[in-house]
Amino acid sequence: MVEEGYFAHETAVIDEGCTIGDGSKIWHFTHIMKDSTLGKNCNLGQNVVISPGVILGENVKVQNNVSVYTGVICEDDVFLGPSMVFTNVINPRSAVNRRGEYAHTLVEKGASIGANATIVCGNNLGKYCFIGAGAVVTRDVPDYALIVGNPGVQKGWMSEFGHRLEFDEDGMATCPESGQRYQLKEKLVKRVE
Repeated sequence: MVEEGYFAHETAVIDEGCTIGDGSKIWHFTHIMKDSTLGKNCNLGQNVVISPGVILGENVKVQNNVSVYTGVICEDDVFLGPSMVFTNVINPRSAVNRRGEYAHTLVEKGASIGANATIVCGNNLGKYCFIGAGAVVTRDVPDYALIVGNPGVQKGWMSEFGHRLEFDEDGMATCPESGQRYQLKEKLVKRVE
């Protein structure tokens, strides 16, 4: 079913009050809840839930079985791997209503989160960071950082094309696919134009 410039499978549920960008695709059994925003060219796989107030930028890819909870913002070009998990309350209890205490999580441009990773709420994930499959993120992640394990620890740096960066003695590295250059200085990585 094509609606106003986007595609939604007949089993998808889209609540009133959502904004969905042109070229987006919403697949089987996915639920887009009220007041959420999807940018242009997003692709939401099977069994995805987008909770009220969530913002997804342009070209965000959400793989199967992902719930993006209230308080999460994903900037452009973010990849959310199959069955990865966001939280939005630090200390959940079934008998205690914490709806007014949702923590915010920002996933910056170009970040990738691997399958079955868990992102504990209240943390920011930097531009083009790469969260490995099954990692548990419990703190802020710098731009271009590679995070693996439980709890997640930084094991290196990644290029914008998703390749591990190897820095020389001068703190310079080149992406083997794109040829883009990067500089490591004071424990931060920046792309050199």
